[in-house]
Amino acid sequence: MSKQSVKERILETALDLFQQKGYHGVSVDEIVEKAGTSKGGFYHNFKSKDALLYEIHDVFISFVLKQTKVAYAKYDNPIEKVCAMLYAFTNVFDVYNRHITVFYDEGTYLPPAYKLIIKEKRTEYRKLIEQVIEDGKLSGDFRAEISVTITAMAIIGLVNWTYKWYKQSGPLTMEQITLHFNDLILRGIVTDKGYEEALSYQHLLS
Repeated sequence: MSKQSVKERILETALDLFQQKGYHGVSVDEIVEKAGTSKGGFYHNFKSKDALLYEIHDVFISFVLKQTKVAYAKYDNPIEKVCAMLYAFTNVFDVYNRHITVFYDEGTYLPPAYKLIIKEKRTEYRKLIEQVIEDGKLSGDFRAEISVTITAMAIIGLVNWTYKWYKQSGPLTMEQITLHFNDLILRGIVTDKGYEEALSYQHLLS
């Protein structure tokens, strides 16, 4: 069995156990036993249980960063950019739903060193959102008086809280929910010019 498959098996097992019992309710011994590996296999892939919890976050934040950068680069218009970036952000709730739930519920227990790395990646993501808002202000599509930082934080906060109530088995898909998010955000930040621009893209406003 390859090293990666052992790592993934440990990660998947930890996700299940952390959801069931909480971070402090699970020992490395229990993870190892349930994963069908050894302590040597565990510590070969993760320096500690803290490192495992950090990896759970890093998997999904790296995914979000990569997809958001692709979305930003794909479009020229800031309205399309911000919508595509939001879809890239919300898509993670389908791809890494368990990772997100576990991290937000248990991430407070991470040591400061790991929290610093996490903060750096989250800052990188925030700056991408700020950049597209600034682009829109410069192009005249977004209102000149809005705060770039506050608007970016409002967007991030709106989406981040989704993990508390979104159910993959629910009546709306994540794509449908994101359309509502796009509608709310755009109506709050666009100029008259930007609104007319948004209307030309039927998929942007509900």
